[in-house]
Amino acid sequence: MTSIQRRVEDLRSRFDRPRVRAAELLCDRHPGDAVAFTVVEPDLSSRDWTFAALQDSSARLATALAELGAGPGDRVATLLGKSADLVVTLLAIWRIGAVHVPLFTALAPPSIAGRIAGSGARIVVTEPGQRAKLGPSEDIPAAWRLTVITTGAVDHPGDHSFERLLAAPPQPVPVTTSGDATLVELYTSGTTGTPKGVPVPLWAVASMLAYQEFGLDHEESDVFWNAADPGWAYGLYHAILGPLGLGRRALLLHSGFSARLTWQVLAAFRVTNFTAGPTVYRALRTAEGLAPADLALRHCSSAGEPLPPEVSDWAERVLGVPVLDHYGQTELGMAVANAWHPALLGERRPGSMGRALPGWRLDVLRPETAEPAADGERGRLAVDLAASPLMWFTGYRGAPGRTAERFTADRRWYLTGDTAARDADGTFRFTARDDDVILMAGYRIGPSEVESVLLGHPAVAEAAVVGAPDELRGEVVTAHVVVRHGHDAGPALAAELQALVKTRFAAHAYPRAVHFVPALPKTPSGKLQRSALRYAERHSQ
Repeated sequence: MTSIQRRVEDLRSRFDRPRVRAAELLCDRHPGDAVAFTVVEPDLSSRDWTFAALQDSSARLATALAELGAGPGDRVATLLGKSADLVVTLLAIWRIGAVHVPLFTALAPPSIAGRIAGSGARIVVTEPGQRAKLGPSEDIPAAWRLTVITTGAVDHPGDHSFERLLAAPPQPVPVTTSGDATLVELYTSGTTGTPKGVPVPLWAVASMLAYQEFGLDHEESDVFWNAADPGWAYGLYHAILGPLGLGRRALLLHSGFSARLTWQVLAAFRVTNFTAGPTVYRALRTAEGLAPADLALRHCSSAGEPLPPEVSDWAERVLGVPVLDHYGQTELGMAVANAWHPALLGERRPGSMGRALPGWRLDVLRPETAEPAADGERGRLAVDLAASPLMWFTGYRGAPGRTAERFTADRRWYLTGDTAARDADGTFRFTARDDDVILMAGYRIGPSEVESVLLGHPAVAEAAVVGAPDELRGEVVTAHVVVRHGHDAGPALAAELQALVKTRFAAHAYPRAVHFVPALPKTPSGKLQRSALRYAERHSQ
């Protein structure tokens, strides 16, 4: 058994036990004087939060939550930005054995209402700028009788002050649960249907720590910053839970995204290990003129959607290191990566999302069977449940039908809903979501491959490719393009882009139409929403 295999077993055995205390595993066992988070404000001022400070504040809030009626298994929601208040609240929820329900701050009231109703949460912790979304309103009626805890000034009658609740005596001992107990109930982004509740057990943290160590190579000496929002999986799992579980310092930027501020934080705090979605890197690329000359980066990683090779090449030139692409899902955490750990670091393959991480085995299955596809053949990306000891997802809450769609009949494979191809050396190349595949005259065209070519043109800031109905071919490729400032959108550029796809990808896969648009539709988490573009194409015929 290798040292990496032993480490995977050790992580799982630490969290997957009949009797465990989440708060101890994530906070209390670490040295009290060690810095857990540095919370950075928009003016670049900051405050270090030690594990001792988090332990004291969260233990006090845990007492208050219990007095408000929350206990083991109860859902407690948070509508909070990236802040120390969020971390304190999460640890308090887990101290009493309750379940955290994340509510992303960019969600509109109907989406928030759906998650509150679906989870059954009756306590919500929020901040003044978000309080109005919690009603009473037609989305969240007063009859729901939510208990609302507000940081800062309390302007709604009946709300509880977060700061006053911290005056409660600290909970003496965290509640004991099991490794199978639900830690988080996180809702999918809705890119492929109605958001579904994903119960995340406590022992799933073992998988998150494995990625933190092997995929990101988060070392104790790192200044680590995951810029993803913790209202969604990648941010929650690897901006909050991963660093807490390892006991290693991380940055939290208490602000919305801007390219200028991101450049400033990278430089001012000497960030060495940075991870974010491709959208962030594209924005930094657009604002390259603001790039500082003295960055300290040693690793850059990307997750959430396929990373165009051009972005990684740009990063190597401007950031000093390439950006390595990683793959995961709300239901998995991270399972495939171009890993940064020295024992796993291999030759970088542009366009590849890497190999299965330790604790995981994935394969590509043929479209209509559970048989593995040949090397290079596109098929359904699937997790081998018998050979993946870190696979923790067993089903959506209260949705057996939706759960059944995710597994083969014999429960041997979990179907990710994504299509990919596997190279002979075990690396995977993402091609599309199952419902994003364009079927043109018998050809299966993955939109990300066409998009990658389009993004290589200097006039293109963003691009999205979908299928449009065509009487002769069934579907044809169409492109929606956001043009960079200073470039003209028109027939000449459209012809250039069509020719580029023909020459850089495949003659049959060029976009028959190129639509120049001011912006692309995206989910609140920043992911491209191809379903909206497909709808527009089908209703414009």
